[in-house]
Amino acid sequence: MHDRSLPVFERLDLLEWRLCRQVARLALFRPILTLFRIVSRLGDWPVWALLTLSLPLHHAMGGWLFLEFGLAAGAGALLYRALKTRLCRERPFITFNTINCTMPPLDRYSFPSGHTLHAALFASLTAQQLPELAILVTPLALLIALSRVILGLHYVSDVLAGALLGLGLADVAILTFEALLTT
Repeated sequence: MHDRSLPVFERLDLLEWRLCRQVARLALFRPILTLFRIVSRLGDWPVWALLTLSLPLHHAMGGWLFLEFGLAAGAGALLYRALKTRLCRERPFITFNTINCTMPPLDRYSFPSGHTLHAALFASLTAQQLPELAILVTPLALLIALSRVILGLHYVSDVLAGALLGLGLADVAILTFEALLTT
């Protein structure tokens, strides 16, 4: 198979592998492994679907928020899928045999972290639109981001890129939502 990875990723991989290996070693402790597997599975989609479906119960404009959160999540999925399939950064456990994969990945490539993108997106939207729920959603988003490195599935830069993309998408969604409401 032809290697399609970018040279910048090869350099980043070498810079990050020690840190990723150290963080992934936390998964050697069964309680930590179990916790972060559960957290990661929640970040697959269930917690975000539940949050989005519950919006009409939490807010007078819940229908609009449902639309905002849903469209933003869809845009996030399209964006991260397009980037992953074009940038082709191998996951750390594939590149370095000293990093264990402790949970099966959903797809082959690592950059950016889609779990983190959506966690940051939903945490930011929630903080803006439903601040009373941010105390629950924000720590969960941070745990989801951390889980991706602990489980050996992502580099730290994958997680940071996912978070920045998620925050950017949330800003666009919030500005769009506010613009629609003022017209």
